[in-house]
Amino acid sequence: MTTHLWIDAGAGVAGDMLLGALVDAGAPLGGIQAAVDAVLPATVRLVATDATRAGLRACKVDVEVLATDQSDRRWSDIRGLLDSAPISEEVRTTALGVFALLARAEAHVHGVEVAEVHFHEVGAWDSIADVVGVAAAVHLLGITSVSAGPVALGSGTARTSHGVVGVPAPATLELATGWDVAPVGEGELTTPTGMALVRGLTDSCEGLPAMRITASGTGAGTRDVDGRANVTRVVIGELDAAGEVDLSGPTPQPLWVLEANVDDLDPRLWPGVLESLMAAGAADAWLTPILMKKGRPAHTVSVLCDGAHRAALREVVLTHTTTLGVREHSVDRVSLGRTWQSVTVRDEQVRVKVSLDADGNIVHATPEFEDVRAAAAATGAPARVVLAEATAAAHAARTGTGPTSTPATPEAPTLP
Repeated sequence: MTTHLWIDAGAGVAGDMLLGALVDAGAPLGGIQAAVDAVLPATVRLVATDATRAGLRACKVDVEVLATDQSDRRWSDIRGLLDSAPISEEVRTTALGVFALLARAEAHVHGVEVAEVHFHEVGAWDSIADVVGVAAAVHLLGITSVSAGPVALGSGTARTSHGVVGVPAPATLELATGWDVAPVGEGELTTPTGMALVRGLTDSCEGLPAMRITASGTGAGTRDVDGRANVTRVVIGELDAAGEVDLSGPTPQPLWVLEANVDDLDPRLWPGVLESLMAAGAADAWLTPILMKKGRPAHTVSVLCDGAHRAALREVVLTHTTTLGVREHSVDRVSLGRTWQSVTVRDEQVRVKVSLDADGNIVHATPEFEDVRAAAAATGAPARVVLAEATAAAHAARTGTGPTSTPATPEAPTLP
């Protein structure tokens, strides 16, 4: 069996919230503290307490700073701390990957080279502890694959070291590119560190996958807001040993289609409607232009979903559009087996979504474009070249005619 972690960031995510959820799900705080101490000796202490957010019990993990040094740090400083720490290579690789994503996002936002990036909020001791702590918690729980749902970003403004900025913060928005998001809630619901952890840990954006649930946890944010639980949730379970992909061939999956014809909604509102539907658990949502009676132009909004999300999505359609009713009918969806694999292109890691037939042969191989763009920026190669090389590497890895991916590095015997 494969131990899978699913992150529910539908109410937002920050480093301490995700860490609290993992501790609540069973990750040992002592083991996490040992990993953090290896990177930041005698600098911070993790304290876990029970909290309530909008009436929901959650675990709040606070980082108590024992040292006084809170100066800004370059990306090279943080990389040096992680490279020299006596932690497992899995934890080191995860933490380095998350901070590399942050560095690229900050470089893009401020128009500087990655090597010149200074971390401010995310460079403080507590944020380093959050990233290393989450990486260690995932390792200690034996997680072998991770996915997450759409992320709530929030709205309004937030105060940073650069002054007041709009929400989502520029770095958060850059990190969220290519991910499903929901612009719901007031204030900063997702921080750059939280978004970087989601992107650095996960294989795909999806609703709760089919699995046998073994544990769950809820992590609390700092604020307690009326009417919305300020929490991040995690669900841990077992997937089939086939490796997150069913090779038995395309098989029908029973789903539902919800539809409504709408002719009087301001067209500027439709993108938000579709985003809300995806955030509420739709497998897909789309618009079809139609002509109604008397030649009146209109749209049919269609939603594809499973039975568990049917009622919630019906409510979204009724609430966010002007329709008076929703048509519903059951359908069967037949899809290819899918999985993710990581390939090395010019010494850079690129994730590739792979569709397989019943014999395990690749039908489609689609590199994650954000990884392609990052690899192109890091190597100076054109994105189209990296795209082609990543696709070829995925085919070669599956057929055994080339390297499969970066080989796993043996773990250090000391700390998680």
